[in-house]
Amino acid sequence: MKDVKRHSLESSFSRVDSVETVRKLENVQRRRLKIRRMKYSCQAKIHGGDDFTVGTKTERGEIHESVEISLTLASSSSSEEEDRSSKRNDEDKDISYGSVSVIGTRKEMEDAVSVELGFAVKENQKCDFFAVYDGHGGAQVAEVCRERLHQVVAEEMERCGNDVEWDWERVMEGCFGKMDREVASNAAVRTVGTTAVVAVMAKGEIVVANCGDSRAVLGRGGEVVELSSDHKPERPDELMRIEEAGGRVINWNGHRVLGVLATSRSIGDEYLRPYVISKPEVTVTKRTSDDEFLILASDGLWGVMSSEIACQVVRKCFKGKIRRVCDGVGNQTSRAAEAAALLSEIALAKGSRDNISVIVVDLRGTLTSS
Repeated sequence: MKDVKRHSLESSFSRVDSVETVRKLENVQRRRLKIRRMKYSCQAKIHGGDDFTVGTKTERGEIHESVEISLTLASSSSSEEEDRSSKRNDEDKDISYGSVSVIGTRKEMEDAVSVELGFAVKENQKCDFFAVYDGHGGAQVAEVCRERLHQVVAEEMERCGNDVEWDWERVMEGCFGKMDREVASNAAVRTVGTTAVVAVMAKGEIVVANCGDSRAVLGRGGEVVELSSDHKPERPDELMRIEEAGGRVINWNGHRVLGVLATSRSIGDEYLRPYVISKPEVTVTKRTSDDEFLILASDGLWGVMSSEIACQVVRKCFKGKIRRVCDGVGNQTSRAAEAAALLSEIALAKGSRDNISVIVVDLRGTLTSS
């Protein structure tokens, strides 16, 4: 009788072990399949000071940590990761760019990027449109802006035509306002919004319109030129504007409008009007032959990296002084695409916990002669 019980118990344990073993094998196989389909890993070595490089060694002062980075790969329709590069040949003008949008450690992807080459014509020359949208409360408004804002700007530019009194500030303010009104008409997204940093590459000039805490930075002759200023609630002029409108800025896990939103300007967020506004700040920068590159990025990058460091990375990438060390991924088709991917990887290695979107535009030798 004891032998029968023992045999019965051993059989039960054997079945349980078998089921558990099968389960573990299935989980391992599932994980491997997921990794094979969706991820790649890069070894990043981060050096301090001016020796800020990735995946390379220097002979002096090496202070680094080895970090394994996993970026989710998917088709652009899944809004998890986008890595693109393109060139446009337009007579004597050649534009190359790279863009990356990474979900990072967030559960949802709320960023969006937009690149529209030759989207409009000014003074008989095609203009290019680049934009990064950092959504919050959901991705709906960022996605609408990706689909619509460049069309709104193109329509307004066409209306202005060849007017002598061309006013970029008025044009951009009108376009952002129109986009905001279109979004506000949808009651389902009253609590959803997005920041927007837009760059229009026109003949001999770069026009940047910024609404929120994404940022545009120009690399010029070895220097750093910030083309936008972050709209943070604690910025003195923004704080004054909010308080004069009857609102408050509360330090709740960082300075936030009414203790809710960490940016003081955005498209959408109808429930926070009039404290959060959609009016952009606009800068017009004349092109020079010293222009090297333009970076547009969401605060997933700028929250962990200064404009100076970002420019160092792109500049060294352009010069071939730093390289990405990746397994299972083909070479990037341009230096700009390589630099954009590299910035996102470094941001992850430095602990960014936000969605990260980056566009890098190569401006070397692209200035159109008059």
